[in-house]
Amino acid sequence: MDYVAVEEPLEIQVSSAAATGAAAKSISITMRTPGHDTELALGFLFTEGIIKSTDDVVSTKHVGQPGVSSGLQNILRVEMSDAVDLKLDRLERHFYTTSSCGVCGKASLDALRVEGQNSFTKVGTAFATDMLLRIPELVRARQPVFSETGGLHAAAIFGSDGEISIVREDVGRHNATDKVIGKLLQKDISLGKNLGLFVSGRASFELIQKTLVAGIPLLAAVGAPSSLAVEAAKEFGMTLVGFLRDGDFNIYAGQERIN
Repeated sequence: MDYVAVEEPLEIQVSSAAATGAAAKSISITMRTPGHDTELALGFLFTEGIIKSTDDVVSTKHVGQPGVSSGLQNILRVEMSDAVDLKLDRLERHFYTTSSCGVCGKASLDALRVEGQNSFTKVGTAFATDMLLRIPELVRARQPVFSETGGLHAAAIFGSDGEISIVREDVGRHNATDKVIGKLLQKDISLGKNLGLFVSGRASFELIQKTLVAGIPLLAAVGAPSSLAVEAAKEFGMTLVGFLRDGDFNIYAGQERIN
């Protein structure tokens, strides 16, 4: 007997009375681990530049048929404030994201360059080397589903003092990242400039983009970064750490924040 991680599709729908045709419109389908779906949707909508704050959202609710494995409904409908004009007729985000690649199906890299990517060159938040080295073990201790299945990624928000405030698990590392950013958005996204983001997989360009939009100046990954991730981190004055494991790590950008 063995436990396996649940993987089911989540369809994110949006609706707004201010949009042309107020009917709900599907904007994303992603394979995810059920749980914290509202956080996932909020994080996705925020990092895609569709919402600016939780004030843009009136409500979220699950609809549709229950999933086979979880018994949970796999459509999340997000109702926007009347003040938000989604321009649904121009919203071309009908894409499918797999659990391994959050950028699959996007028309071009331009679709990743959303508003909110400000430079971190003037953000002086510093992170100690010995603190960073402890993060993987601290996050691992807060991954109950991974402990049973060994099949989930994790993302975590931590402070410069090493305190971990948010941890989420998911079959997709980009989903786990959306979940922690969505939770931070619910709390106070302005706190991001004093925080770091840890991910259990590799550091892709999409994760850099999400971290930038969230205003978080450091991304630390267990795995390797891509060349485009390194270029983006350097361009925006962000600190990028890779191979954070086994008492070691590499710094690819923003070395000045690590002491």
